[in-house]
Amino acid sequence: MTDTATRFREFKMPDVGEGLTEAEILKWYVAPGDTVTDGQVVCEVETAKAAVELPIPFDGVVHELRFPEGTTVDVGQVIIAVDVAPGSGPAEAVAEPAPAVPQQAEQEARPAARQPVLVGYGVAESSTKRRPRKSAPAEPPAAPEAPRAVPPAEAPREQLNGHTTARPLAKPPVRKLAKDLGIDLATVTPSGPDGIITREDVHAASAPDAPEPVPAPEPAAAVTEVTAVSGDARETRIPVKGVRKATAQAMVGSAFTAPHVTEFVTLDVTRTMKLVAELKESPEKYGLVGVRVNPLLLIAKALLVAIKRNPQVNAAWDEANQEIVQKHYVNLGIAAATPRGLLVPNIKDAHTMALPELGGALGELVTTAREGKTSPAAMQGGTVTITNVGVFGVDTGTPILNPGESAILAVGAIKLQPWVHKGKVKPRQVTTLALSFDHRLVDGELGSKVLADVAAILEQPKRLITWA
Repeated sequence: MTDTATRFREFKMPDVGEGLTEAEILKWYVAPGDTVTDGQVVCEVETAKAAVELPIPFDGVVHELRFPEGTTVDVGQVIIAVDVAPGSGPAEAVAEPAPAVPQQAEQEARPAARQPVLVGYGVAESSTKRRPRKSAPAEPPAAPEAPRAVPPAEAPREQLNGHTTARPLAKPPVRKLAKDLGIDLATVTPSGPDGIITREDVHAASAPDAPEPVPAPEPAAAVTEVTAVSGDARETRIPVKGVRKATAQAMVGSAFTAPHVTEFVTLDVTRTMKLVAELKESPEKYGLVGVRVNPLLLIAKALLVAIKRNPQVNAAWDEANQEIVQKHYVNLGIAAATPRGLLVPNIKDAHTMALPELGGALGELVTTAREGKTSPAAMQGGTVTITNVGVFGVDTGTPILNPGESAILAVGAIKLQPWVHKGKVKPRQVTTLALSFDHRLVDGELGSKVLADVAAILEQPKRLITWA
């Protein structure tokens, strides 16, 4: 018979970034009873930096999922248990029976907390000290007294101040509805058979004349996913977490740490737009087959050339040592709006790339970001960033520096406008560029030179050849 210590293997939440402490389980791709193989993706999680798919590192059959979707889990906690020797005996053997002792003595002898798991799959012992759960207070996980499967007809139980109380009965869709409306199921009067709470019960509890639910004790930071003030949904509350939380903290830190200066220039980019059209028409002539050619590609190349001509702009401020760190490489960040928030992945060593290679890297970066597949490593180590607000029809703005970087270039909308060209007013393609920079590193003269060089290249794109 296979030893239970080796039969059931546990997979813990890994640190998928550098120093991350937690991640939210966005989606499970497997369920108990499914067969998994080494390297198979079992779930998708979201950290403060990106959404990441997690592969299982061994073969077997899924025994239990420790946390439901939407739960924030600390790094190092077990999230899934796998039976690596299925057919060797009853699956319940994963939980070793406790010695027969009186209940009070058992509580004193075993102070370690039990880890809650999904209802119907038993519990597992753990000595790991956990922080308070960040999931919604309406759905505490089950914690049976003994390590055994909960019969379907038995109401799940929870421990409150040493007393065992019945957990409200409701189907998963009803629980989600209550969670979305901010309704504590413990305050809802059930009308279904065997005391089951129905959708109608939840809607009735959310009516304006219903008493306001009393939330269970939780940390002050806990908040439901969506909370409607009343039945007519006058307000919606959305928790700030994951990428949005990290972005907010980074922007506040940048705005109040680095002294920002922003300069603007409005320019005629008609020649650049003509070059873009020519490159699109004959990609094979320029080695751009399969590369997405657009104005952003030439703007990125123009900025790289400007940095080469003014290398002092590519630096960072070392507060601890009171030093300016000059960087001899350019990791070019591209701000990308995604459903999960603003991401700024960067192209490593972009200064070494010719136009075709830069175009390929830029296309791959944007596609990966919009699909939510950007890795944490791709968002680390940036030196200078481009943000294209023009795609939203915006003329310009005052961009905030990405933390640790010295400059960020905002590109406005390219529009047909009246412009004085060769002594006559003609319709020309015009845009506005805005360059924000850290005034500790970059003085007005250096910042102006960089912005003027970018503008000069876009007005006369042949300078990409002569200046590079």
